[in-house]
Amino acid sequence: MTGPSLASVLAAVPMPLVLIGADERVIAANAAAGQLFGTAAEGFHYITVLRQPVLLDIVEAALKTGRRREAPFLTRDGERDVTFNAVAVPANGRAVMLSLEDISHVQAAGEMRRDFVANVSHELRTPLTALIGFIETLQGPARGDPDAQARFLEIMEREAGRMSRLIEDLLSLSRVESQERVRPTERVDVANLVTSASMTLGAFAQESDTELVVRGNEDGMEVIGDPDQLLQVFTNLIENGIKYGGGTVTVTLERQERDPALRGPALRVEVADNGEGIDPLHIPRLTERFYRIDSHRSREMGGTGLGLAIVKHIVNRHRGRLRIESQKGQGSRFSVVLPA
Repeated sequence: MTGPSLASVLAAVPMPLVLIGADERVIAANAAAGQLFGTAAEGFHYITVLRQPVLLDIVEAALKTGRRREAPFLTRDGERDVTFNAVAVPANGRAVMLSLEDISHVQAAGEMRRDFVANVSHELRTPLTALIGFIETLQGPARGDPDAQARFLEIMEREAGRMSRLIEDLLSLSRVESQERVRPTERVDVANLVTSASMTLGAFAQESDTELVVRGNEDGMEVIGDPDQLLQVFTNLIENGIKYGGGTVTVTLERQERDPALRGPALRVEVADNGEGIDPLHIPRLTERFYRIDSHRSREMGGTGLGLAIVKHIVNRHRGRLRIESQKGQGSRFSVVLPA
């Protein structure tokens, strides 16, 4: 294969490639490799081009043994860490082809799974430990104490309910994620769903001394969607407003002739409260699983840390947008914008 044709073949491959000859000098390198090691590589000894000990070791081993060698290679691309799987493969006699496959997304997925398992374990361990402790107490020191038994059973019921809510939310999140790429086909009336969510939470609002106000609830506010999932979204947002906002929670429905993000007509449902508000520092992470601003208060309120993650995935499935606006001391506004 001639030089120009070899260069064109390497250039067509998106991953970094460096071909090293038997004389240990670089024969060719594509543009992706040039971004990592510099564009002036051809003709230079591979040690002066690659410079990284991990890469030098596998290239040297491949040249000497004629066998494939690979190793993880960590570097930095701007502000993010990048992990490559570096492979040195003998080619065309004693030449060696060095390729670097970006596996950062695989590493990130693994970290997410580990974090998720750790978070679930932590969330379940606390109430489970409490239940075990109270059961041992009821079987021992409190066996003949009716007052202590009643008090402990009440706490055990609360902790068991907390575990049940967590499991229900985990199952709900799993279902939503599995359906995220499947677009809904049913035409639903958003106004009816908001009315249903408001009526369901009416008693809870009264118990919390919160005034629940619905505005713009008109006929003909329809979108293509999954009614059960959208009802879950509105119920979750309104319930959060009552729990953490207090005072007055206002739900506003509004038609938009054109939404810039959706590039077309849209229907916006906004849930606003006049509570303490949220520091803007937390807003980008609010939809992460198990992320809480105030962990103790959230658990006391019965929160699992999964509600907004579920909302985000449902809105994504409907090709909509979730917008969160808040300032400390000025309340919060959660808006769901759906294509009309």
